[in-house]
Amino acid sequence: MEDQLLELLVGVVDELNERREEKIPTEDLREVCLYGDAGVFDSMHLVNFLVLVEEALEDEFDVEISLTSAKAVSRRVSPFSSGRRLIDFIEEELALARGEGELAGQGA
Repeated sequence: MEDQLLELLVGVVDELNERREEKIPTEDLREVCLYGDAGVFDSMHLVNFLVLVEEALEDEFDVEISLTSAKAVSRRVSPFSSGRRLIDFIEEELALARGEGELAGQGA
């Protein structure tokens, strides 16, 4: 699942890179800082990126999830701090949307 989500994120970043002068590196997107002092996105660009990711997730997995929910923004460690953390957060949200969240939360 992680590789599939990474591929999805790389596709979204490639789409954004077509319109950017300063390209976002996709070779190791897991380690790229997405938002924050060293992030590749300011707040407005981050929201645009997340909307594109949500649309891609809906197309790929036929499920609607919100990546800008209060749950996401209130975490002690932001899911937007790196590609890896965003992938982890998406995996959690997909599990919840599919009804697997309770099982995943119990470590089953």
